[in-house]
Amino acid sequence: MLRLTSPIWFLTALFLFPYSQTMANKHTTRPITTGTSVVGLVYDGGVLLAADTLLSYGSMAKSFNTPRMVSIADRVLLGASGEYSDFQEIVSRVEALALEETTQSMESVYDERTLSAKSLWNYLRAVMYQKRSKMNPFWNDLVVAGFENDAPFLGVVDKLGTTLQENLVATGFGGYLAMPLLREKWRPDLSEGEARALLEDCMKVLFYRDCRASARIQLAKVTKDTCIISEPYELDHSNGWNAPSMQRAVGDLDGDGGW
Repeated sequence: MLRLTSPIWFLTALFLFPYSQTMANKHTTRPITTGTSVVGLVYDGGVLLAADTLLSYGSMAKSFNTPRMVSIADRVLLGASGEYSDFQEIVSRVEALALEETTQSMESVYDERTLSAKSLWNYLRAVMYQKRSKMNPFWNDLVVAGFENDAPFLGVVDKLGTTLQENLVATGFGGYLAMPLLREKWRPDLSEGEARALLEDCMKVLFYRDCRASARIQLAKVTKDTCIISEPYELDHSNGWNAPSMQRAVGDLDGDGGW
């Protein structure tokens, strides 16, 4: 008769019940299905965000029409780069928090209570820090936009729980490729049209230089009265490949050195 503590019984159990080995907790060690940069700026009267709609599965383009910006309670914008499944979990938590804020407080019976942009920014800071402290982070960089005390608010939270509030933000490769352009062209009195043109220029640069970016983008706007996310549309990049930097002769050969 086999004793339960004997090595033979242990090996027999592994053979008969192989799936018992998969019951241990497992953490995400790296992002798999990802989105790239989110770019945002404060303009005269509101905040504008831009992001493309491409999801990449490793180096493969998986989906060309997946939004990475959502509106929370029609007052706050939330955008994300990084692992898309983690972003979906974050959105579900935030929507539950916004619902709780408006329904479970006695004050909400008499006064309109909604989740503010800065409150959401601080909540996400705590969530991201708690997850990374357990060595199981959400693999995202998050952008929060809205209004706080009648003033535009724009902030970033990274996967470590580090926060930044600024007039110009960019996640992913946008931090390297779009921020120089934003710093050069931005001014506090930008109109909405000028802000949109600047963000579209940034998204074009990312499309040319970031192999995980797409020319199909969305813009999102939040003001005191509205919170709108546009339908996806294609950037006009028909003349982009004619730029001198794209036609530079290579190896002292005639033409571009290709065949």
